[in-house]
Amino acid sequence: MPSPAPSRFTFRTALRRFRGNRRGSAAVEFALVAPIFFGLLFAIIETAIMFFAGQVLETITQNSARVVLTGQAQSGSVTACAVSGVSTPCTQATFKSYVCAQIPALFDCNSLQVDVSSYSSFSSVVLSNHIDAACNFDSSMGYSPGNAGDIVVVRLFYQWPQFVTGLGYSIVNPACSKRLLVATAAFKNEPY
Repeated sequence: MPSPAPSRFTFRTALRRFRGNRRGSAAVEFALVAPIFFGLLFAIIETAIMFFAGQVLETITQNSARVVLTGQAQSGSVTACAVSGVSTPCTQATFKSYVCAQIPALFDCNSLQVDVSSYSSFSSVVLSNHIDAACNFDSSMGYSPGNAGDIVVVRLFYQWPQFVTGLGYSIVNPACSKRLLVATAAFKNEPY
């Protein structure tokens, strides 16, 4: 029978006791793995939402470009471009309000930029980046829907905020805290 007197404490006996005791090991293992697991989970969710937002922006661009393609924006037959109920050709502000009317709650219309440019041929189309090296967004947008037979490029820009980028996962534009979502529609106007 062992003596009731406490045995001498050594590092070896403490290590043996710690290794033999399994109570709380799941909690310790979860505490080690949980930050990585949740960081990865949130990064996946954020990436999925961003790609979904990009697809929604593409759809809005295609739908909005259709009124330019068919000449409705130029003739003023689009109800969103009508000022005080009078049919007038769209301006940049009225065309943006037409675009914003299609936007779901996923976007903030104040952060949306709309650029409509017309060209004489497809080979003369030049698309600028609109983000400089210091992550400043060039918001100088134009509105030129062109005439019948002109080449038109409709572009929508939206700076999508990122939240999980502080954990080392970054899909934003270089050195920026936001991802620039760009949707483009290029077409030749119909002979309206």
